[in-house]
Amino acid sequence: MRDHAHLLRPSDPEFDEVGEVRLTGLIAELIEGLGEDVAREGLLKSPERIERSLRFLTSGYTADVQTVVNGALFESEGSEMVVVKGIEFYSLCEHHMLPFFGTAHIAYVPDTTILGLSKFARVVDVFARRMQVQERMTTQIADALEHVLAPKGVAVVTEASHLCMMMRGVEKQGSTTRTSAMRGIFRDDGRTRQEFLDALR
Repeated sequence: MRDHAHLLRPSDPEFDEVGEVRLTGLIAELIEGLGEDVAREGLLKSPERIERSLRFLTSGYTADVQTVVNGALFESEGSEMVVVKGIEFYSLCEHHMLPFFGTAHIAYVPDTTILGLSKFARVVDVFARRMQVQERMTTQIADALEHVLAPKGVAVVTEASHLCMMMRGVEKQGSTTRTSAMRGIFRDDGRTRQEFLDALR
């Protein structure tokens, strides 16, 4: 293996935002272990780029729901269902570290508090930008919103395509996975749950 110490403090301004770089040497070794030459022109900066990419894709580990919400909680003026559909997310399968991606749909029935609409997407990213399984991610989003809002009920449905099924293994290109988490009135009242599911069509 080559000495990759020169990768630990990249001087190119493109990488200034990385901060303390710890993974580039390991990534360089990985690239070489796969049979490539990390010193060739096309790969010279790849370890740093991959480092940046992985730090971004796993930034949920250093994110906090309360910080993300940032006080965007307001007094509720009613108790009608709120539905936020089609929130895009991208995550990494924890079994193969390949992407899975799709959309999250969220509904809640307020009790005394509502949340600024843009914050739902930010809460989704807190849990999507980690090494994940879709089932856990869906549950974590629902639990976090239930904790922040204390609503009468919250529901989360996620739909995703998994590259670990599409690029390897069974190689099924058209398959998607749907998971759901229902809390409060969405779990206990079939009519409320069905109203939400009908809104997703």
